[in-house]
Amino acid sequence: MKHETVLIIDFGGQYNQLIARRVREAKVYCEIVPYKKAMDKIKEVKPEGIIFTGGPSSVNDPGAPDIEAEIFDLGIPILGICYGAQLTAKVLGGSVTKPEKREYGKTEINYAGGKLFKDVDKSNICWMSHTDQIDKLPEGFTITAATHDCPVAAMENVDKKLYALQFHPEVEHTVQGYKIIRNFLFEVCALSGDFTSDSFIDDKVRLIRQQVGDKKTLCALSGGVDSSVAAVLVHKAIGDNLTCIFVDHGLLRKNEGDDVERIFRDEFSMNLIRVNAQERFLSKLAGVTDPERKRKIIGEEFIRVFEEESKKLGDVEFLVQGTIYPDVIESGTDEAAVIKSHHNVGGLPEDMKLSLVEPLRELFKDEVRNVGLELGIPEYLIFRHPFPGPGLGIRVLGEVTEEKCDILREADAIYREELEKAGLGRKIWQAFATLPDVKTVGVMGDERTYSYMVGLRAITSTDGMTGEFYPIPYEVLGTISTRIVNEVKGVNRVVYDVTGKPPATIEWE
Repeated sequence: MKHETVLIIDFGGQYNQLIARRVREAKVYCEIVPYKKAMDKIKEVKPEGIIFTGGPSSVNDPGAPDIEAEIFDLGIPILGICYGAQLTAKVLGGSVTKPEKREYGKTEINYAGGKLFKDVDKSNICWMSHTDQIDKLPEGFTITAATHDCPVAAMENVDKKLYALQFHPEVEHTVQGYKIIRNFLFEVCALSGDFTSDSFIDDKVRLIRQQVGDKKTLCALSGGVDSSVAAVLVHKAIGDNLTCIFVDHGLLRKNEGDDVERIFRDEFSMNLIRVNAQERFLSKLAGVTDPERKRKIIGEEFIRVFEEESKKLGDVEFLVQGTIYPDVIESGTDEAAVIKSHHNVGGLPEDMKLSLVEPLRELFKDEVRNVGLELGIPEYLIFRHPFPGPGLGIRVLGEVTEEKCDILREADAIYREELEKAGLGRKIWQAFATLPDVKTVGVMGDERTYSYMVGLRAITSTDGMTGEFYPIPYEVLGTISTRIVNEVKGVNRVVYDVTGKPPATIEWE
């Protein structure tokens, strides 16, 4: 089944992923596409709607991101946001100038009606973030919204189904912004919202069977949410032709290996092989401090283990991974920066022998959880805090050693145990401890100590693309700190990270 599709054309805006989230929340499938590849992708997928993102450039700058004029004659509804609105104006014969007064932040806006603003209050607050603005409309367009300093806050050409917004409806600061996006999807594009968990499962089972056939297949199982859902989904498609390989690389949380083995053997009745490879991974990481190199080493070593195990099983052609959309986005594209190379994307070796099966590649984390629940995976597994494939390898900052991993395992276990005791486990999206490559002076028992510092992180999020620190009560933090310092040998200081994403990432490496 081909789902209704909206393409989000990326001009380098900071809110691109948030636009995608808003569209997905409306149960409409979408993809983010670099502007240089837009026309090829449009011809390939024939989308029902197109959204132009914002961007940091001025449309009047030499070499600024551009788009082919023919896109506006395809009959496909288009919504331009910020830079996308200005580009629409310029390409179609309007003009964009730099006014004396810029607009940033919350701004009062007045709407003039129309499909895009159906059931939206005539006056409320929007989020502006622009230096340029439209000063001359293209032919056939009318103004549909304005602010005190921006006479063209929105414009439309109803006959051609072209719409443009100077403000950002995707951010929470724009009152009723989500309704505006929904109006574009359902009133302008006339979509039905057919991208649901059950339809996704049915489609993926069919596609997996087409791809894999009766071939033996391995699944890279970490025990985290993504790989667990991928494993159950592929098992639903091909049954006992799937063998899960759980690599214990010595970089897991406390008791993680035993828990994963028990859950998947006993509760899911899957073929499972546990490979104990602690010494192998730690030896490869010896002396390595650069986080990107650590990720790539771990990613390659995973693949080498899978290749070796596949030879033992005989005639294995496919490898299942729990790759999700944020992994792909953050690992970079031809047009986007690499934030960090995820071991399952940017860390894959070029000479890999196995063909990949990635059934969750187009989903965000919350969508993965919904699919997992639909598949009947228990809630306690689905709502576990995310744990990265490289594990403690990127939570031990600097060189990774067995001693440091042991210290971090114990500190992390205490941290998570106390959060559960305080009833905060489900309120926090992800919580973990880190071990910075830093020692500090302390005093314990009237004696000087020079020991490691532990960093604590707790984030609220829906998909991992953005996040805010969770305000853990001071008394809970105090209990956690006291227990870690008293119970974990080699630690004399505990700190709490209060930085959001952005500007930071969730993991420290």
